[in-house]
Amino acid sequence: MKLLKIAIFLMSITAFSQTSKVGTIDVDFILSKMPELAGVQEQVDAYGKELDADLKQKLDAYTAEINKFKEGQNTMTLNQRRTAQDSIIAMETDINKYQQTANQMLALKREEFLQPLYKKIGDELEKIAQAEGYTQIIQRNGNLIYIDNRFDVTLAVIAALGIELKEGE
Repeated sequence: MKLLKIAIFLMSITAFSQTSKVGTIDVDFILSKMPELAGVQEQVDAYGKELDADLKQKLDAYTAEINKFKEGQNTMTLNQRRTAQDSIIAMETDINKYQQTANQMLALKREEFLQPLYKKIGDELEKIAQAEGYTQIIQRNGNLIYIDNRFDVTLAVIAALGIELKEGE
């Protein structure tokens, strides 16, 4: 009986290994070798310069406000001094928020510009995976980035749970 169980186990492993083919890919390496990356970097740099120009305007206005305050603080009333200080603090806060937001906006813009390159890599990956019979492709960092839909059990689990999907879902 034990021998029969071992034989069935070995046959199932053999059958599974024949239907499953896993590959790896280094998307970042491919991306770094694409000639289009230089154009993307130029676009990102241009956008970064726009953000830097806006920041410079804010910093210039901030510096001017500080200089104005320093020059006139001796002649200001207490209320005028508080108002000017509040204005300077508000400008500092605005500049700090702008710097944080600008970094996020730059990262988002970079991803937006890289999206067509990622799509191009993904399209070619899918063609190669299908042509060579890969069932799964894993990125070198361990993320699963391609799986043959024949091995996706999502719909089977949904059906087993009795959940009905609307058309197109």
